[in-house]
Amino acid sequence: MHKVTLYDTTLRDGNQALGISLSLNDKLTITEKIDDSGIHYIEGGWPNPTNAIDTEYYKKVRSLKLKAKIAAFGSTCRPGVVASEDPFLKMLVETGAPVATIFGKSWNLHVEKVINTTLDENLSMINSSVEFLKKNMSEVIYDAEHFFDGYKADPDYAVKTLHAAQDGGADYIILCDTNGGLLPDELLRIFLDVKKKIGAPLGIHMHNDSGCAEASSCLAVMEGAVQVQGTINGLGERCGNANLCTIIPNLQIKRNFRLISENQLATLTSLSVFISEICNITPNIRLPYVGEAAFSHKAGAHADGVRKVRHSFEHILPDLVGNKRHFVVSDQAGSSTILERLSSLNFSFDKKDPRVKSLLNKVKVMESEGYQFEAADASFELIARQMLEDLEEPFTVAGYRVMEEKRSDGRGFSEATIKVYEGDTYEHTAAEGDGPVNALDNALRKALKKFFPSLQAVKLDDFKVRVLDGSDGTGAKVRVLIESTDGIDRWGTVGVSSNVIEASWIALIDSLKYKLMKDSLRGRVKGEG
Repeated sequence: MHKVTLYDTTLRDGNQALGISLSLNDKLTITEKIDDSGIHYIEGGWPNPTNAIDTEYYKKVRSLKLKAKIAAFGSTCRPGVVASEDPFLKMLVETGAPVATIFGKSWNLHVEKVINTTLDENLSMINSSVEFLKKNMSEVIYDAEHFFDGYKADPDYAVKTLHAAQDGGADYIILCDTNGGLLPDELLRIFLDVKKKIGAPLGIHMHNDSGCAEASSCLAVMEGAVQVQGTINGLGERCGNANLCTIIPNLQIKRNFRLISENQLATLTSLSVFISEICNITPNIRLPYVGEAAFSHKAGAHADGVRKVRHSFEHILPDLVGNKRHFVVSDQAGSSTILERLSSLNFSFDKKDPRVKSLLNKVKVMESEGYQFEAADASFELIARQMLEDLEEPFTVAGYRVMEEKRSDGRGFSEATIKVYEGDTYEHTAAEGDGPVNALDNALRKALKKFFPSLQAVKLDDFKVRVLDGSDGTGAKVRVLIESTDGIDRWGTVGVSSNVIEASWIALIDSLKYKLMKDSLRGRVKGEG
């Protein structure tokens, strides 16, 4: 069984999906989560003068302690420009990333009609660009854009473009189905032909416009591809990219490739939901392996069969990928990773402990109301410690009020008033803000800073709102996810209500309480040491 590396492009290809726009903090948060999953390469984006977020990403990502290799993405030099003088190639070098991934043209149509150059100059552009980057960076991956369409149009020329990259020193040559229309039988025929003609390690990058991206990716790996590229949840332009959450278990569980550890494989469902939450999109419950419905059984023959013999209606054990069997008729849906999370928080409770059962029941009820804890780890930990350790409330909010005003100059004005108790001490204060949530945040911290100075270090990094059910119009429930940082750690909290202010307030209160709990736990550890 040959070694295969996993290459994730969620931060670039995934970010090009309709309705997704990742902030810098989103990208850094996702990077750490994907790194924990065991994926070998993480592509951060395309650094260039018009993309400030991607350019800044490569500066910030250096401070993260990652096991994965960070790849900077770009293109070959432009027609008529020497590779060593191309400003975009220079920016790839300046990122400090160990890996450069560049794409070049394989299809004569694109060469002559899109970038308007000659076939020979295109070969020179590919070769010189790879050669320049190889001299200045540790590793160069060449993405042969539109390769399969190019091969079908002119196989000899398409293969010549691969030789140009190979001769330039490319560490991997990736065959890309950029239009996504390739069928698996075509993939197999073309891949096997290329394999006979190219000595460099080959990889695969599929788009999903014909619904075959995962099948074709797996076929290529089984026929010798040593790198497979894709995104989490198959996010990407148009119909998306090959879904790594499908490819990884297909290859690891069913074809015995050793891609990631078993423990990392068991976090795949959690990773899938986490990425959906950070991207502020509703998780696709019907995704293979990781979707909520993947191991869901309704009343009747299916449910009866799986109760008797689980593999009668399930192709794998759901816990291999961190998912859970769900009998819809008996309402046994629960949180698939609750017990694993308790273990990660160093709780030593037995599974039969009634407090653990109470926690599971509480979380189940909250999730039925719209809560989702995959990207709100802080809210979950607060609930767990409150129930399992009798964690005391650090402060009590007696009440709050928010006033919204539209002034004569057309600008909106928000003011929040809050009453807070800390023990027997009472604080009543007000603050303005850029919107009601910002006003509440300012007022709350203003009231609490006298009691808890460390809260001044907390900053709200991101704020997301999702309507959970639009059938009730303006009375629909919303879920608010807040990401916070104190400059050392980053955490997520969640609130759900039919009132967006109340949902925001719940998440905001959790954020500050989590900071105080974290400080208390650190102090306890120091005291014990």
